[in-house]
Amino acid sequence: MTNAFAFDTKSFDTAQLESLFFGPARAFAALSIDFTEQLVTAQLDATKAYADSSLAQLRSLVEVKDAEGLKSYLEGQQQVAKDLTERLKGDADKVVALQQDFIQESQKLTEGSVQQAQESLQQATETATKPVKEVASKAK
Repeated sequence: MTNAFAFDTKSFDTAQLESLFFGPARAFAALSIDFTEQLVTAQLDATKAYADSSLAQLRSLVEVKDAEGLKSYLEGQQQVAKDLTERLKGDADKVVALQQDFIQESQKLTEGSVQQAQESLQQATETATKPVKEVASKAK
């Protein structure tokens, strides 16, 4: 006697497992890696810019030799502060934009995975109910 509902390992389709689980997981991992890379790059760029600015200011300070040079240095500090404030704002905006892009792409991946899962579930349900319907029609 053959069991119509037995699991047949020979006909197990790994493509379905790939499309439902592993494919979306890999896509999200790739998205996460890209986001992390962009974020680290932005942080490294910002750190380099801040370090360069600090070193330039230290070099300027070392060049101060008299009261006039000190006055000029201190006046220049206002511009440096303004430039750094603008840089900080720009860096913060860049990080926010990266995060928003990541969220949008994550949502697209999730929506696509859910839609694909629904389609696979519907197809699996139709496939699973087909033998039951055939048996029921033969029983009539």
